[in-house]
Amino acid sequence: MTSLSTDSVLDAASSLRERADSLPGGGKVAAAAHTAANVMESTAEYFQDRDFEDMVADLKDVARRHPGATLLAAAALGFLLVRTLARR
Repeated sequence: MTSLSTDSVLDAASSLRERADSLPGGGKVAAAAHTAANVMESTAEYFQDRDFEDMVADLKDVARRHPGATLLAAAALGFLLVRTLARR
């Protein structure tokens, strides 16, 4: 992700965090919004702190530790890709 992209995600996370307590739905919705903002920040920071080779190494490590989930995720992504391309 480029710096502009990560900055946009960090800005969105900050905005979500600021508005979380005023969202309709009470405490559960606010807690979910705070959790989402935390995940957004963590993801943006991950992309800022690592280069492409690090990300590939992390992906390979996850694939080695969780081969079944990796195959399932690859199948789901393939299905979504085929559906997207078939609509064009």
